[in-house]
Amino acid sequence: MREHDYIRDYLRRCRELSRFCSQDGWIDNDSVVYRVIERHEDSVLVAVEFTEVIMEGDDTIAGRVPCFGQLKLAYDAAGKMRAEVIY
Repeated sequence: MREHDYIRDYLRRCRELSRFCSQDGWIDNDSVVYRVIERHEDSVLVAVEFTEVIMEGDDTIAGRVPCFGQLKLAYDAAGKMRAEVIY
């Protein structure tokens, strides 16, 4: 799997993204995009953007809020990725 695909798939299931939500909504995984800001030997710094979906009490969509932030994605010795919120 290419690095781009691996990072994209990881971000779509990354719990740390919820820290960028402001309305207690849910993340539209299809809207997640990222850009690599810095590369290091064992990590990358990425800028992430996605849409937070806000729901009404009757399960209808009340709105969509753009969210963004920065994550440091580091690889451990086994090659697994983990995320650290930077901003």
